Amino acid sequence: MFDRILVPVDGSDHSRRALRIAATEFETNEIVVLHVLDPFRAASTTEEAVWNREYMDEREREAEELLEEYAELGAEFDVPVRTELARGSPARAIVGAVDDLDVDHVVVGSQGRSGIGRVLLGSVAETVSRRAPVSVTIVRPEE
Repeated sequence: MFDRILVPVDGSDHSRRALRIAATEFETNEIVVLHVLDPFRAASTTEEAVWNREYMDEREREAEELLEEYAELGAEFDVPVRTELARGSPARAIVGAVDDLDVDHVVVGSQGRSGIGRVLLGSVAETVSRRAPVSVTIVRPEE
């Protein structure tokens, strides 16, 4: 039995699956759904946009809507769900949230990248599993 499980989410199918697994496969008193707003995500953000307040406000509104969606999804499993928004590098923010939120387990979805895609882009799930001070369950994509 875990007191508090952290589930990082990003709007993808693999993070929805991680929430479903956390809610159905583990006994817990609470699931904390965490979304990390990364202002420097190079694939979709220009440096100018990072400093544009309207752009960042819009990203925060989108993040809040995303967290509401996950809270509703979590409620379907009859497990208390709390939402949190963090800012920064996703892997670093998730590992930091473990201590900040007094979490004793992490359930994270994996995109299932391999080969050069994984080398070039890195793996948030892998980094979290190596650096988190608690146990981590990596939920693989459905096949």
